[in-house]
Amino acid sequence: DVVETQEHYKSRWRSIWIMYLTMFLSSVGFSIVIMSVWPYLQKIDPTADASFLGWIIASYSIGQMVASPLFGLWSNYRPRREPLVISTAVSVAANCLYAYVHVPHSHNKYYMLTARALVGFGAGNVAVVRSYIAGATSLTERTSAMANTSACQAVGFILGPVFQTCFTLIGEEGVTWELIRLQLNMYTAPVLFGALLGVINIILIFAIFREHRVDDMGRQCNSINSEGEENDALDQDTEGNVDHIAVVALNVLFFVILFVFAVFETIATPLTMDMYSWTRKEAVFYNGIILSVIGIESVIVFMVVKTLSKRTGERAILHGGLLIVLVGFFILLPWGKKLPNIQWQEIKNNSVPRTVPTEMLMPFWSLQGVQLPSNHTAEPVGCPLAQSWCLNTPTVHLAQYLSSDVLIGLGYPVCNVMSYTLYSKILGPKPQGVYMGWLTASGSGARILGPVFVSQIYTHLGPRWAFSLICGVVVVSLLLLEIVYKRLIAFSVRYGRMQE
Repeated sequence: DVVETQEHYKSRWRSIWIMYLTMFLSSVGFSIVIMSVWPYLQKIDPTADASFLGWIIASYSIGQMVASPLFGLWSNYRPRREPLVISTAVSVAANCLYAYVHVPHSHNKYYMLTARALVGFGAGNVAVVRSYIAGATSLTERTSAMANTSACQAVGFILGPVFQTCFTLIGEEGVTWELIRLQLNMYTAPVLFGALLGVINIILIFAIFREHRVDDMGRQCNSINSEGEENDALDQDTEGNVDHIAVVALNVLFFVILFVFAVFETIATPLTMDMYSWTRKEAVFYNGIILSVIGIESVIVFMVVKTLSKRTGERAILHGGLLIVLVGFFILLPWGKKLPNIQWQEIKNNSVPRTVPTEMLMPFWSLQGVQLPSNHTAEPVGCPLAQSWCLNTPTVHLAQYLSSDVLIGLGYPVCNVMSYTLYSKILGPKPQGVYMGWLTASGSGARILGPVFVSQIYTHLGPRWAFSLICGVVVVSLLLLEIVYKRLIAFSVRYGRMQE
């Protein structure tokens, strides 16, 4: 071990900033199309239903769940540049495939499923990012660095729809480049933009990223991932066993956090189309604006929570974040007597689809009352009769929906940052590639089950059942946090090498 040189310090933090960027772009790859998957799926393949939407969104996480432990293991023994470049290249190719899913004459929905699964496989590199940052920071730096990484990931998830909203200005038809059969519209432009960002990321990894490692005290060490170096034995500070009960508990809590946010993202478009009679374009546009505001809110949260955690500790902040999420979903429960407008289509003469109002329009402040200059009457709007609950379940009022957006947008980033920070500190100075791979896989599993769960429960039983079950899941997670609360401490604190 040697004292870190100034040159090493600067190179180390340049590499960490490249990891921040990689984490952000991985998240953007998921969320940049989240608001438009459903209308695009309906457009390219009318045979696809709301249940298949859940599988489309979950396919991303299936790919990530498979790839994360593999990339994490790879990064423990080989230069991290290898899995980083390969994974990003896979994501770029998958985004290009997504832009061409309209070309085949049949089974288009399965091509979309494949494209999203491959994008998710490429996003398995987040385990590599986490393990690198854990090894490239001292214990005093790690909380801030892990918080910044989680912030980049969460901001990417939340701000991705901002890019989608901007691309809605292109419209559903857009422009077509016949020579290469490329349609550039509000559905394909975001993924092509994501592919471009991926190419830039690869260039930066080659140009700037270098392998670095420091111990808990910040002293420069040989990196076990550097080319041509033997895997050095880790220093004595790594002696001791990781608290696997705390590790498992945090994996479960992280699963719940990602599960509820996946439900929130997945349900936004179908819920608003059903409750407020929004067209596909309106749902994408309005939800994009809403999530843009949430993105700004989250940036403020990240700045505040890093300072607040120094006073109260990460555990208390995580507890508060889960409580906020619980309140956010509780507010979404339907109440009152107002029913949503019912969508129906006359069979005679194959006439234009129409909406049958169950009562008067919502008040003037509602977006439903806004008259948009588009002939969206050619598209059926309202709550479809195929969902029998539409006939007896009250509307989730717009005020409820917006209030829930604000609370979940506050609670999710808090929980995301604190769970990753605690996890990294519990693991301590040991190589974290595999552990981070499993944590990422647990989050991916949540993103698989969340969309499938909500698409099935929401389609067949309605929002009352869906949101009640989510509230129950969050309550159970709060009980688990109480049980393991005292075990969620840093590795060095546990073995008496540092004070909490």
